[in-house]
Amino acid sequence: MSEKMLQFVSLPQGWPEKRGAAERARDFEEAYREYAAQKAVEQASRCSQCGVPFCQTHCPLHNNIPDWLRLVAEGRLKEAYELSAATNPFPEICGRICPQDRLCEGACVLEQSGHGTVTIGAIEQYITETAWASGWVVGPRPAVERAESVGIVGAGPAGLAAADRLRRLGYRVAIYDRHDRPGGLLIYGIPNFKLEKRVVARRTQLLAEAGVRFHLGFEVGRDATLAELRARHEAVLLATGVYQAQALQVPGVDLDHVVQALPYLIAANRRGLGDPGSATEGLDAAGRRVVVIGGGDTAMDCVRTAIRQGAAAVTCLYRRDRANMPGSAREVRHAEEEGVRFSWLTQPLALLGDGHVRAVRAGRLRLGPRDASGRQAPVPLPGTDFELPAELVILALGFHPEDLPERFRAPDLVVNPSGTVEVARRSRMTSLPGVFAAGDVVRGASLVVWAIRDGRDAAEAIHRYLQARAAEVAA
Repeated sequence: MSEKMLQFVSLPQGWPEKRGAAERARDFEEAYREYAAQKAVEQASRCSQCGVPFCQTHCPLHNNIPDWLRLVAEGRLKEAYELSAATNPFPEICGRICPQDRLCEGACVLEQSGHGTVTIGAIEQYITETAWASGWVVGPRPAVERAESVGIVGAGPAGLAAADRLRRLGYRVAIYDRHDRPGGLLIYGIPNFKLEKRVVARRTQLLAEAGVRFHLGFEVGRDATLAELRARHEAVLLATGVYQAQALQVPGVDLDHVVQALPYLIAANRRGLGDPGSATEGLDAAGRRVVVIGGGDTAMDCVRTAIRQGAAAVTCLYRRDRANMPGSAREVRHAEEEGVRFSWLTQPLALLGDGHVRAVRAGRLRLGPRDASGRQAPVPLPGTDFELPAELVILALGFHPEDLPERFRAPDLVVNPSGTVEVARRSRMTSLPGVFAAGDVVRGASLVVWAIRDGRDAAEAIHRYLQARAAEVAA
């Protein structure tokens, strides 16, 4: 190991080649190219093989990062993939869209010591793309087929992760989703320049080939009640995500061309997928001055999409400063390189226009005392109002759950005051026997990697539940 690893003392940090801002702003292709094999080996060899691997402990999936970095450095790529896939059913997705700067790479000892983090996400992507090209990636192959079936509501990351695990355990799995393709926000919410749709489609195809049945264009509450799904399956998992947009409480939000982030991103992704009728005039930034209100990763997806659609100008308004922005710092840098302007410590006061929006009236803020969450609360600065021209305003203020008891026609489904589904901590079961929940619908809007973790854990909880039921029947 001494020969292969600890090379950070002689090798500088090196990222995969990033396409120039002018080039990538003209298309929806991914910003980074893949590592060449030798570069991936070199960067993996920079790992210090810490006795306490903070990269692993800061990963929601607790991936065995130091071990598969060592295997890459030694040229043992198939073993590296197998180790990576042992904890993560979708490593090529996490390698692309995880905010590694806030998770594994941000916790890297080399980053903290000033040597520059090991480029974990890019190496994870390299490992898995090599595995796909080499034919090493296979779908679930259960050792035994079980009689019980599980219904999963939602084909997003939590539902897909649960389906993968349950199918490996031998259960019959059916997924119900309102969209016409599986993947949820991986397909419709995340732009191609971060996650190409083929990457998601080949995974869902593997699940379909392994026997997972997808019921698409299916809405629980319209096509079947939750009670009817419970009658079809021995267990049901709710993994619907959170889709209800947070509202902006200022005058003018009902003007034309004031849109929510998710419909805007769905329209853009549908155009990229070539769906007929996906060109919606009110959801296209071409030639318009665009203002995006919000500071998370969804806001970054919106500003970078608007640039690629040919917006005349794109400005992001955020009520705190750069250091307190919840979105990935790398995404902010990408956006700035591509021409997005940021107006920090700014809040919208009104949206102005006559039928169509024409401007945002905003005011400056300063950071005051910390609020209940520990963050500094923004405080308005009197006399700092100004107007920012805008022909399209996109609201990216976050999401909260839909009213699932009403939507599913399941009044006995208990939800928390925030609207998220209440589950028992260990069993992951809701107030309805045999009904479980996972992902954002339980924890609130969060990261894809946390949804994968929750789906994986919920699958294990369902397995324990069904095994206990089988034991009771046998007794």
